[in-house]
Amino acid sequence: MASLQQKTITGLLPASGAALPYIFTAGGIKEVQIIQWFVEPEARVEQFDKLCEVQSDKAAVDITSRFDGVIKKLHYEPEDMAQPLCDIDVLSEIEPENETALGSTNEQAGSPSTPQQPQKAAERHDSQPEEAQQPPEVSKAPSTKRQSSLATPAVRGLLKDLKIDISNVTGTGKDGRVLKEDVQNHASADAPKSTPLRTSTPSPSSSKNTETESIIPLTPIQSQMFKTMSRSLSIPHFLYTDELNVTALSSLRHHVNTQLSYANQPKLSYLPFFIKALSLALDSYPILNARVDTDTDISRPQLVMRSAHNIGVAMDTPQGLIVPNIQNVNTLSIVAIASEIQRLQSLALASKLTPADLTGGTITVSNIGSIGGTYVAPILVSSEVAILGMGKKRIVPAFDEEGKVVKREVMNLSWSADHRVVDGATVARCAEVVRGYVERPEGMVVRLR
Repeated sequence: MASLQQKTITGLLPASGAALPYIFTAGGIKEVQIIQWFVEPEARVEQFDKLCEVQSDKAAVDITSRFDGVIKKLHYEPEDMAQPLCDIDVLSEIEPENETALGSTNEQAGSPSTPQQPQKAAERHDSQPEEAQQPPEVSKAPSTKRQSSLATPAVRGLLKDLKIDISNVTGTGKDGRVLKEDVQNHASADAPKSTPLRTSTPSPSSSKNTETESIIPLTPIQSQMFKTMSRSLSIPHFLYTDELNVTALSSLRHHVNTQLSYANQPKLSYLPFFIKALSLALDSYPILNARVDTDTDISRPQLVMRSAHNIGVAMDTPQGLIVPNIQNVNTLSIVAIASEIQRLQSLALASKLTPADLTGGTITVSNIGSIGGTYVAPILVSSEVAILGMGKKRIVPAFDEEGKVVKREVMNLSWSADHRVVDGATVARCAEVVRGYVERPEGMVVRLR
């Protein structure tokens, strides 16, 4: 039978299942920036109540509570880089199998690196008179009271530049969101009105243009990207590039899009075809879908093989570069892949991607050619061993089998691989498999599941 316990839990989200402590660890994200709090100390919260909005290097997300309890402490203010985030005093029934885990994590929380000392707090709780041990009556925080207003990272950057407290700005956007115009209007209203100053004719030497410098802080996504890419540069990259004939694929795509237009369905780009070709090639070269594990034993690194093909797609958004993942590509058709790309793009532009969309990637595709460029040297992330970059499609003159000059559509693919565990021959062979599916797409269609 479950027992009723009262314990202080540090953090926000459990790492997995009923495991504690309560910290944000989705997709290897170890640090987030607080955008705003929806609660305050001594506020009662229930499961799934929103606690705060945070910004990682990938997206802004709302964090909800997994327990009924009372907010005891907020460790950070808005704009701070945070981990852990808050303390929640939990008053609920704890299942026996979770009770052991709760006790063990509280012991770990007593280390010097942990903000709170739950064990000592429990001792003080036991030493108090019985009537003093009754949980204090607290009221749920009013939903309208927030410690910070809603605003995008770009607007928060402008607030920092102008040294304006966001709580002093009246937001005119949805749900009171502070817009760029609100900040500019607030700055104009607060500007001191002074009489015009008398000016003198500048001397020839002072009229010369002088170079000025201004300091602009990094956005949350830029800050996290700085850290991620700095870690990535410690990985020795093997680069490989080749040119593919996409004439047959272009013809197939044209016929497919004609049929889709009759059914009022969105047209397909080249990207879902290449993603499916890559997934089929990974069946033959699964090492490119693996990751290097150095956390278990740094002296004896090992490979973790992964069966699911969760292919990340680099996307350019107003907030910066993000890489959501298409889950289980090996089980999807080309049309289903295209539909998932469209869904992720819509959520990314609205900054509404969830941690599930951003975690668990096994290999990445960057379609930089949709903007421009023929070749690219893509950079790995530490949780993957390979990445594929697509150049723009070009039309070039070429010789056919009879020696006649013909028009040919070509595209360059650029690969990067972790040269600590992947050799160049493996990348070249996998690239040749992808070439076969792209240049003879009927073979790819036959293998669709």
